[in-house]
Amino acid sequence: MSDLSSKRGHGPRRTAAGRLVAGFAVAGFLGGCSLAPQFVRPTPPVADAFAADAGGQAGADVRRAVDTGWRDFFPDPRLQALVQAALANNRDLRSAALRIEEARALYNIQSADLLPNLNGVAGGSRGRGLASGSGGQTVVSSNYQVGLSLASFELDFFGRVRSLNDAALAQYLATAEARQSVQISLIAAVAQTYLSERSFAEQLALAQSTIQGRQTAYELARQRFDVGASSALDLRLAETLVLSARVAVVTLVRQQAQAQNALTLLVGQPQKDLPPTQTLSSEKIVTGIPAGLPSDLLTNRPDIRAAEQRLRAANANIGAARAAFFPRISLTAGLGTASPSLSGLFDAGSRTWSFAPQLLLPIFDAGRNRTNLTLAQVRTDLAVADYEKTIQVAFREVADALAARSTLEEQLVAQQAFLDAQADRLRLADLRYKNGVASSLEVLDAQRDLFAAQQSLVQTRLLRLTNAVDLYRALGGGIAEQSAPVAAK
Repeated sequence: MSDLSSKRGHGPRRTAAGRLVAGFAVAGFLGGCSLAPQFVRPTPPVADAFAADAGGQAGADVRRAVDTGWRDFFPDPRLQALVQAALANNRDLRSAALRIEEARALYNIQSADLLPNLNGVAGGSRGRGLASGSGGQTVVSSNYQVGLSLASFELDFFGRVRSLNDAALAQYLATAEARQSVQISLIAAVAQTYLSERSFAEQLALAQSTIQGRQTAYELARQRFDVGASSALDLRLAETLVLSARVAVVTLVRQQAQAQNALTLLVGQPQKDLPPTQTLSSEKIVTGIPAGLPSDLLTNRPDIRAAEQRLRAANANIGAARAAFFPRISLTAGLGTASPSLSGLFDAGSRTWSFAPQLLLPIFDAGRNRTNLTLAQVRTDLAVADYEKTIQVAFREVADALAARSTLEEQLVAQQAFLDAQADRLRLADLRYKNGVASSLEVLDAQRDLFAAQQSLVQTRLLRLTNAVDLYRALGGGIAEQSAPVAAK
């Protein structure tokens, strides 16, 4: 087409080009108009403060959850390795990332409608037909064309295309926020599953050591029964303790195996050469994160931000539905050369142009446009309800975690004291039994209660740690890998 620009006779072509430029200028000027209602963020339907926020406020250098990287929140090297592997291999997170690419592609497709589409066109035809006024004579005619073609381009006077583009952009942003929400949930799930597996492992070790001691006591009780020093009731009681410990062992073996399988699924692949494990009592997971205000959740929680973007998309669709009631103007144009012979395609005087505006005015559509507007409004109301429900769920998750945090510390202290008391009770009962002051039933009861107290202490430690993970997740922590620096006072 460079040869075309060097030929003479620019008058008609300049006129066509001027019209095209003028049309694009008008479209760009009027494209900013929009019939979408002004977006107003709904008032959060929650209280202004959390009911329980004890703990987590001591020290001005305490970081918020969103400013605390997961590596700093989980200092256990083994847990860090598992989280890192999950972020690299988890299929749910991978699917969420691919959905972002899908939404980006859909947005790019929609945004392409904001600009005209120019196509290079080259074609030719050759046919035989009756010659005009030739008395039945036939003639073979040829026609060759080359140039630029403007496909039907809508002048967005009422913002229909712009509203659809805004809706696609909001959906893309919502998908990106959803991916961050999946990451936060994944990190929390890996941590909680790992802690549960460690809890089962510790309880299993207690059960295995308990069954060994009870088996020894049962052998002694059987020897005493054989020589007539004890009754059959004492023997059966000792046997029941052995059997109950065996039941606990096989139950915990199954639970630990299932927890390991769940952890493998979350991580995405079997893990080898991991750092050594730690006991629950030595885990240094951060438990003093401040909750802040409920309004902070609007910016800290990606699921709330995603719900807001979906609401913005529904709001923009109302603008597109409103614009459908108004006339739609589209432009079709072409610029090039044409000739009956291929050799004369670029000769002087072969230039052609076309300009075909079209006005589409809805007159009768059987209520389609009005129904589409009603549908868009209903979907906006649904998006509002979803947005408010998401905030309420987030508020409850934080409130539940805070309520548990305010009591679990006291429960852990009380459980430890209860375990110490049970251990001392067993010592005294065994001493009384050896001195002939108490029966074996008292010793067996003390052994049973001590084992239950040991198991409960492990479970309480697990509750305390998983509660800290719950609060970290509920406050929007887990997106960053490293903690943000504390601002200087």
